[in-house]
Amino acid sequence: MLVLGLPVVVVLAGFGGYVLARRALTPIDHLASEARRITAERLHERLSVPNQHDEIGRLAAVINDAFARLESSFEQLRRFTADASHELRTPLSVIRGIGEVGLGETRTPAEYKEAMGSMLEEVDRLTNLVDTLLRLSHGDAGTVRLRRETIDLGELTREVAVSLGILAEERNQHLAVDVVPGVSVSADRLVLRESITNVIDNAIKYSPPASSIDIRVHADGHQAILTVADRGPGIASEHRVRIFDRFFRLDEARSRDNGGTGLGLAIAKWAVEANGGQISVDGGVDGGAIFRIVLPIDATPLGNVTNMPLVREGGR
Repeated sequence: MLVLGLPVVVVLAGFGGYVLARRALTPIDHLASEARRITAERLHERLSVPNQHDEIGRLAAVINDAFARLESSFEQLRRFTADASHELRTPLSVIRGIGEVGLGETRTPAEYKEAMGSMLEEVDRLTNLVDTLLRLSHGDAGTVRLRRETIDLGELTREVAVSLGILAEERNQHLAVDVVPGVSVSADRLVLRESITNVIDNAIKYSPPASSIDIRVHADGHQAILTVADRGPGIASEHRVRIFDRFFRLDEARSRDNGGTGLGLAIAKWAVEANGGQISVDGGVDGGAIFRIVLPIDATPLGNVTNMPLVREGGR
């Protein structure tokens, strides 16, 4: 009986295992067929989740999250490409217009000289835009090498405020700097200086004439905090998430009049995050905006410098 029954049992067990395996794998086949239909043009579609509490449902939810992130990345890439094309087209159109006007009729040497000067100004703007995009590209690729050293954040902030003081004086603005001494961080000095410069420069641009810009450096536990509070129009809560996006502007015309490219705060975000910090923006009590840079405090005594190459991916 064992000899005769064993083959029958093996056949029945194999058939039963096949049926159970097919039933278990059918939902996975269904997910695979649905996932194949989702292409770059249909990233808004999602997989159906019949039961969110079993393993298949959790797998489908994870895949849907991945598709959502891909959709967001594609949308950012499309927006970045369109904005970059627009930014590059504007100065090129100006250069072409100046050249066509100059060649339209004979002019005096002084007029030709003025036209060439205007063209060179647009070329400088293009060069600055391309250089900024290249720096952001290197930051995203993680190829920027940072040289960390112990920096007095208060002294660095004072240096930046002094260098930008002439811009504030032109608008009759006052830079009020309040620094707690001895707040040190470990960061790349040039990269961190660039982020502070961009944040303070942004406050100067958008604060009204004869206003005050409050700059404060202090420590809170194991964190060094730099705040820049302006008296500008402020930033609505729905725009604060995108304020650090590349080419994002709250006021398109006003930003162009100020010569901005919409990349200053994006550079600031990358520079802060590359040094292990975070940057955010909140609304002021009496209007305006408060930009906050938070960095980990360095316990190394000032004067002890540790230069170490660091490769880190940039932000976004």
